[in-house]
Amino acid sequence: MPSSSIARLVTTAGEVILGKEHELRLAISCLLARGHLLIEDVPGTGKTTLAHTLARLLGLQFQRIQFTSDLLPADIVGVSVFERDSGAFRFRPGPVFAQLILADEVNRATPKTQSALLEAMEERQVTADGQTMPLPVPFFVIATQNPSYQVGTFPLPESQLDRFLLRIRLGYPDRAAERKLLQGEDRRELLERIGPSITVAELLALQETARSVIVADRLIDYVQALVAATRQNTEFVSGLSPRAAMGLLAAARAWALLEKRDHVLPEDVQHIFPHVAGHRLHLTSDGRPPAPDDLARLLQSVAIP
Repeated sequence: MPSSSIARLVTTAGEVILGKEHELRLAISCLLARGHLLIEDVPGTGKTTLAHTLARLLGLQFQRIQFTSDLLPADIVGVSVFERDSGAFRFRPGPVFAQLILADEVNRATPKTQSALLEAMEERQVTADGQTMPLPVPFFVIATQNPSYQVGTFPLPESQLDRFLLRIRLGYPDRAAERKLLQGEDRRELLERIGPSITVAELLALQETARSVIVADRLIDYVQALVAATRQNTEFVSGLSPRAAMGLLAAARAWALLEKRDHVLPEDVQHIFPHVAGHRLHLTSDGRPPAPDDLARLLQSVAIP
């Protein structure tokens, strides 16, 4: 049953990432919706551990790319190398050719290097030396991002941000979870003992199930009204794109599946909306992303059908 597979996944992940069940469910819903995840927070809050945990539990081929200011696009995609024995160039795939990519501290790289992920994230393929090569299935990017006020960061361009389905923040653990963390086993050692919780075939089946979750016409009206409200609101530089609207619906379907339902409710859309819209919208006043209160007011301004 899909619900038992998801519950097993959330429970096991919660043994590693303590006190963050809600954030884990958001990350899993992003994966079930075939999206990419952006985690923004200060260093040391478990962003990298979350990516490692999902890779282990899902049994996916995993690659970590540490983004730095001197990272080049070829370091991500790959490079052609001349082989003396054959007298020809041979393409050596880069780390992007994996099922789950951790783009660690993605905003420490230059915009040119950041853009190397664009085609991979949207088309699930890369082009090098005039050849287009498909990426593995499934293909999922988890990018971590440091707050913009930290030294040595380059803001992600809007085109890159729009390719992340959800943005989440882990935040500091509560007192009980932190105490358990301090008294417990090292997370890296714990990860070494954890095996896959579900198979790749089960994951692909769950993604298909999420796509089949029922969405009523009135619910689509509601999604369109929310998107239109962002475009008509003068507080924002620009509104949500059609890609964002489709992502909102896909994420709401996945969240409904996590809630053990075969249909989407307006509450699912409302719950997922801040995580879909928060990194795509920018305030006219100072160019910063909207605060949670700004998004809450927007939600309250749109009537539920």
